[in-house]
Amino acid sequence: MSHAHDHDPTVPREALIAIAAVLLAVMGLAGAVRLGIVPQSANPELSRAAANVAPAQQRNLRFADREDGAVLVTDADTGETVKVIGFGEGGFARATMRRMAKRRMHEGIGPLPPFTLTRWQNGALSLSDPQTGETAEIHGFGADHSATFAEMLEGARS
Repeated sequence: MSHAHDHDPTVPREALIAIAAVLLAVMGLAGAVRLGIVPQSANPELSRAAANVAPAQQRNLRFADREDGAVLVTDADTGETVKVIGFGEGGFARATMRRMAKRRMHEGIGPLPPFTLTRWQNGALSLSDPQTGETAEIHGFGADHSATFAEMLEGARS
């Protein structure tokens, strides 16, 4: 009988040490960025400011849950219905709005102050909450998700 496949199946100690060192370095860098020790290199707001990218289109919006489970999106300036996102539709848009609304609730801010949806000169989209300072960069999540928010800008001021 051959002993050609007779070997120790354990991972070498040096490889485990190398993996642990890489994991610690990654976690340390992520923590340093999170704590502000190391600046974020991909901050869209700072990048736009540095490149003097101005808003091309903006619309102030309010979001309200309806009894049927739909989300009603209205223009905060005119009261016009902008979009109705039916129950079970628009998962990304719902999640984005809900995350921002949850932060407002946590800070004791009601639904009355509007959110601002902006299309920038470079084509990027962002939804911001002037009350909390939170911004969601929409364009980074793909064309389908961007299209849902871009539809909300139809008829908006330029």
